Amino acid sequence: MRKMIWVLVAAYTVVGVILWTAPVFAAPEVVAFTDTRFAPGTIVVKNRERRLYLVQRGGVALRYPVAVGKRGKVWVGRTYIKGMHVRPAWSPPAEVKRDLPHLPAVIAGGAPNNPMGVAAMTLAGGEYAIHGTNRPGSIGRAVSYGCIRMQNRDIADLFARVRKRTPVVAIN
Repeated sequence: MRKMIWVLVAAYTVVGVILWTAPVFAAPEVVAFTDTRFAPGTIVVKNRERRLYLVQRGGVALRYPVAVGKRGKVWVGRTYIKGMHVRPAWSPPAEVKRDLPHLPAVIAGGAPNNPMGVAAMTLAGGEYAIHGTNRPGSIGRAVSYGCIRMQNRDIADLFARVRKRTPVVAIN
């Protein structure tokens, strides 16, 4: 009986160690990317595809599904990552507050109703960001006010791969 208890304890311990040490990120899809306009290390958002690419060397990129701006709100342009934030608080921009006046002035980081998710990378020159989401069902759709939304596991993966000043290009 004692031996059986020790076997069970050992089994539970092994399972626990596996769960605690397993990667928390989903692996992005590695795809061919032969567009030579973009240097390795560049983030390319293809709005029509609703995909974000992190360009790698050797004609490949890491591809992630994203949500993009809704009609009339799609962001297109060139910039770079200005800030990197884990569990950021969120203040609705004036346009969002005008459309949704019931929103509070600030939603604390980590709160279940915080639309930024687990991390955000703010973009220079505006109020846009690449960020996680509290609405995973929105991924693959055109629903935002211009920000690029990612699954929380995907923004965590991308966040670990890039730095401030990483170039970002959004195209149709």
